[in-house]
Amino acid sequence: MHILPGLPPIEVTLRRSARARRFSLRVSQLDGRVTLSLPQRAREAEAMEFLRGHEDWLRAALSRTQPRRLVTIGDTIPVEGRLMTLSPGTGRTLRVEGGDLWIPGDAALAGRRTMAFLQTLARERLAAASDHFAAQIGRRVTRITLRDPRSRWGSCTQDGALMYSWRLVMAPPPVLDYVVAHEVAHMVQMNHSDAFWAVVDGLYPGWQDQRRWLRTEGNQLHGFHFIA
Repeated sequence: MHILPGLPPIEVTLRRSARARRFSLRVSQLDGRVTLSLPQRAREAEAMEFLRGHEDWLRAALSRTQPRRLVTIGDTIPVEGRLMTLSPGTGRTLRVEGGDLWIPGDAALAGRRTMAFLQTLARERLAAASDHFAAQIGRRVTRITLRDPRSRWGSCTQDGALMYSWRLVMAPPPVLDYVVAHEVAHMVQMNHSDAFWAVVDGLYPGWQDQRRWLRTEGNQLHGFHFIA
């Protein structure tokens, strides 16, 4: 993380890219996060000079971003593609009834408890789907890790360790299944060659629609903030 001095100072993430031929500055409309993409061989001093030269534009863009708002009682969120309303519950356990998530306890902790519920559900769904697709190609999942990355929905290592965004459980189930099939396919092909996509097609025919959903709708899943 780098800091552009000023009032207030601005945190900027520098991201090197083998495909970048020039500097590219981006401000997320979801949370105001600033990212500067730069070529692999570019010097950080050049990046900071570029930032200073675009400071007026950057501050104006940040002023237009919406303030961060935490999910709380009364809000509606997607769960496995279905919209559900967070409602005040009783007892000790969060429960699902119809179109409501009934959340007991202190309303100030509703967001945190909802996130814990989603992460538990995500691990269950992702583990089951991973084992299902891995069995189809005669491979075994060695480990599943849940994280909250913004740049990818999943990853796979050569030894069969899988990482997923827990936010996938908010998407429609076919989208989650596509991402799992995609990552499991990397156990066979650690690339994105035609051979890789042939494996994906064998595991999950019709994946193109789900990939399109992620590209057009996926960013909305990052707009829900559960903890300060």
